[in-house]
Amino acid sequence: MRVPLSWLREYVDLPATETGRDVQAKLIPAGLEVETVEQLGADLKGPLVVGQVLTIEELEGFKKPIRFCTVDVGRANGTGEPQEIVCGARNFSVGDKVVVVLPGATLPGGFSISARKTYGRVSHGMICSADELGMGDDGTHGIIVLPPEHEVGTDAIELLQLVDEVLDIAVTPDRGYCLSIRGVAREAAIAYGRPLLDPALLDVPAPNAFGHPVKIADPFGCDRFTARTVTGLDPEARSPIWLQRRLQKAGMRPISLAVDITNYVMLELGQPLHAYDRSRVQGTIGVRRAERGEQLTTLDGVTRTLSAEDLVITDDRGPIGLAGVMGGANTEIDDTEGTTTEVVIEAAHFDPVAVARTARRHKLSSEASRRFERGVDPQAASAAAQRTVDLLVLLAGGTAEAGVTEVVAPSAPRTLTIPADHPDKVAGVSYGRETVVRRLQQVGCDVYGQDELIVTVPSWRPDLTDPNDLAEEVIRLEGYENLPSTLPRPLPGRGLTARQRLHRRVGRALAGAGYVEAPNYPFLGEAVLDQLGLDADDPRRTRVTLLNPLSDEEPSLRTTLLPGLLGALRRNDGRGSHDLALFETGLVFRPTGQEEPAVRLPADRRPADEQLAALDAALPRQPRRAAVVLAGAREQAGWWGKGRPADWADAIEAARTVAREAGAELSIRADQHAPWHPGRCAALYAEVDGAETLVGHAGELHPRVVKAMHLPERTCAMEVDLDLLQRAGDGVARAPRISAFPVATQDVALVVDKPVPAADVEAALREGAGELLESIRLFDVYENAEQLGDGRKSLAYALRFRAADRTLTVDEASAARDAAVALAAERTGAELRS
Repeated sequence: MRVPLSWLREYVDLPATETGRDVQAKLIPAGLEVETVEQLGADLKGPLVVGQVLTIEELEGFKKPIRFCTVDVGRANGTGEPQEIVCGARNFSVGDKVVVVLPGATLPGGFSISARKTYGRVSHGMICSADELGMGDDGTHGIIVLPPEHEVGTDAIELLQLVDEVLDIAVTPDRGYCLSIRGVAREAAIAYGRPLLDPALLDVPAPNAFGHPVKIADPFGCDRFTARTVTGLDPEARSPIWLQRRLQKAGMRPISLAVDITNYVMLELGQPLHAYDRSRVQGTIGVRRAERGEQLTTLDGVTRTLSAEDLVITDDRGPIGLAGVMGGANTEIDDTEGTTTEVVIEAAHFDPVAVARTARRHKLSSEASRRFERGVDPQAASAAAQRTVDLLVLLAGGTAEAGVTEVVAPSAPRTLTIPADHPDKVAGVSYGRETVVRRLQQVGCDVYGQDELIVTVPSWRPDLTDPNDLAEEVIRLEGYENLPSTLPRPLPGRGLTARQRLHRRVGRALAGAGYVEAPNYPFLGEAVLDQLGLDADDPRRTRVTLLNPLSDEEPSLRTTLLPGLLGALRRNDGRGSHDLALFETGLVFRPTGQEEPAVRLPADRRPADEQLAALDAALPRQPRRAAVVLAGAREQAGWWGKGRPADWADAIEAARTVAREAGAELSIRADQHAPWHPGRCAALYAEVDGAETLVGHAGELHPRVVKAMHLPERTCAMEVDLDLLQRAGDGVARAPRISAFPVATQDVALVVDKPVPAADVEAALREGAGELLESIRLFDVYENAEQLGDGRKSLAYALRFRAADRTLTVDEASAARDAAVALAAERTGAELRS
């Protein structure tokens, strides 16, 4: 909303010294987003005067038409002699009144005017166009031709209102009343503590039976319709300069007198209006829902097929306008032919939702629809119609008919009850009853009562629907900047929860292992699940779909962390970073289908425990997970030796790193699970609540997945459930035990069948070694059919033994090793390699 300061001053007696910047500084704390203050004519300097063209001489021999003119500017040039000016425009004639800038003046943009020789003649100034004066688009092209009543030599700067300041306000959806000079003036009056000269306070005649007939078939869609008729209009009448300039400053283009007046009143009062050529309206004007398939050609020349939900204005022929959006071409006031002498003025109030949906359905946003969908004052319709009639009578010489049509659906003002100290509790500030009542009255409310206030909301504030809205108005007008900053005081002894501590430990551990955290948006689409090769019945395909997603390609909440991480890995690889190790921790969303519909919580009090429980029951299961992806080199090559590419073992080791932070022990087994390679996929198990439970998977991705997602070759990944690992662990991070006694190391090489998992051999060795075993590590895997036999492999383990209270003897360490080997041989068929 563009608000000229000169227009605003008509309704608020602002101090004469106040500038646009000063008004901006007052309105911003009141909640209006004044984005800019435009200085019109700030660098304009006269003399700029009204002149009359005396003679025109056409100059020949040039590539374009050039005219040498003499112009009477009165005594503005100091001599009274005609001013000689060279001009290339051709839209004026001898006797026309024009705007002349004389030597010594400066036009907008710092363009200085001086006498100069051009086209063989000396030009002493310029005859100006609207663009050259910074007036914007006035709907014409070429030189400004003024009405003949303006005297020669008159100061054109004042006449054309070229010097002004314009506030550009970004009006939020809840402040629709500020899409008018009246609404902004109300806020300025409150901010300055000055009275408001309300332009809607007009003497309006009572409705009678003599006005143009109107029939409302949908009182919910249109609860108020006022119709007035003006006859005897002068078809040659044009909008005066002051009216055109105010429209231009507000960002609208002058069109014709009748249309300009309706636009002017809309900007002034916030009530959209429409003017119909009475001779082109047939019969009763009606308001109804459109019939499916009906067509209407709107004022922009587009023929639109209507929906059954569209609200339309009709006459006996059918639709003549989209209610609250745009009128129809079949009743348009045709200013080009100059035949309109009678108009019917429509001032109505339409349902905001119906108007908004129609505007979006037809992709037809207009000044009227933007106001209706944000809320228009229904009580202003009669005043707006009267204001329009008055201006038509004044400027077009018309006569207002006595008939006044007003159709009003029964309604009552909204009344709210609010404790007098409610704003105090919301803001944490003691305002007091007197301040609360005064501020609500400034907003326009009628307030009664003592401790319990009964507040009647003004008609122009449809956004005030509950006590918290009223409290916000009090706080806003008292100043958000005056609210104290109070830091919350946590209860003593409360710190991070066990879940939060585990989350931080896992992040630090993975970062220490060389991984980089890469948080991603929690959204995914069907396409990425297909790329991952998930089966049709895979639980990860059961998703929560958002009603209003950020992207139509990713309309659902994620069920796994891998798509986001793999996308990040692909982007970084494409930008030249080929050695990557990324991780992420976060929630995934796994609906069960048993969720209850969500309940609507109250806004004026704390929800009951039952309501909160019902809300929790409506949520899907949200397990917390950790995942890593790897590609490229895990160890860099250099002078120290060869590097090593990342492989499935690194993904498994990342899972062990996470499990160690949770105090859990993982069991590793071969598995087949999308999106991993069927021969290089490990299932990760941990003991949860006394039962061995699957907690995740790790390994190398399937080649088809790598190809489909355009990933580097041999990309590896891991994903585990942190909540399950937390339940599997003891929850306490234990420091490593330091012993003063030496360690005894025993190496064993066991030959087993190739299908035997190394994890099973390790588990048997660990159990057989007993309490003296401190650690066990697989350091070599060897396969050779000639030495070991077909289908056999050698697993070499380093066993470290240590006692807490003594130095172990060789016999004790050997006995523990032999016991470990014996149990491994019993369970897995392992044989000591000779």
